Amino acid sequence: MFYILKLALIVVITVPAAILATLVGLCDPHGKLVYRIGRFWTWTILKLGGVSLRVLGLDQIDPRQPYVFIANHQSNIDIPVLIQSLIAHQLRWVAKKELLWIPFFGWALWASKHILVDRADPRSAIKSLKTARERIRAGISIVVFPEGTRSRNGTLLRFKKGGMLLALQTGTPIVPITINGSRKVLPAGAWRLLPGTIDVIIDRPVAVKGLRPGKLRELSTQIRETIEKNLQGPAAAEIQTVGANNPVVVKTSTENWSV
Repeated sequence: MFYILKLALIVVITVPAAILATLVGLCDPHGKLVYRIGRFWTWTILKLGGVSLRVLGLDQIDPRQPYVFIANHQSNIDIPVLIQSLIAHQLRWVAKKELLWIPFFGWALWASKHILVDRADPRSAIKSLKTARERIRAGISIVVFPEGTRSRNGTLLRFKKGGMLLALQTGTPIVPITINGSRKVLPAGAWRLLPGTIDVIIDRPVAVKGLRPGKLRELSTQIRETIEKNLQGPAAAEIQTVGANNPVVVKTSTENWSV
């Protein structure tokens, strides 16, 4: 019964938030104002779901610098997790165009000016690179899930190279991100969000300026090995639950969305 009440609250907040985001998106060319609405919505989801975050490595990235964040993907909750973990950054996802048809969520996706790709149209990929460049020039960071889909068993899948290619073509540093624990909180195919703690490990930025396209495979291997190592646990051991003012801890409080 208590979970049904929480679910009802999420719906009550989601519907007006999506409508407001859609209206604001009509006059928000890069979706920066709409994204702030999304911050509040993701904070609500995590707060009501009893999900807390522990983040390691925030001190390694510059909040004024746009990045290409490359992250593993295990759960639908990964998007709210990254938005709240990287709260100083405006983030946009490279996502499949079919998501636009999801009521409310698709509206907000369009209004936030995420980068949508029609996988049936080869020309769409070229257009998406152009859109991504525009977002980066506006100071917005791009998030890519290079596995292309959620891992069902937690094992890291083969990486696609589109995110790395975007970084090379724009000269934008790559930041590997490892998400541990999201699959337990919301497994693939499940609809019930379970309370728990998710660890987010932010690695050092990888400079790509001057790298030749021929280095793409090597770069992809380097990023994948970094994330795979963190999935196995060594870096996660360094995370400590400390006070709210410590920069490596992200708590689901209103401070996380009022930036």
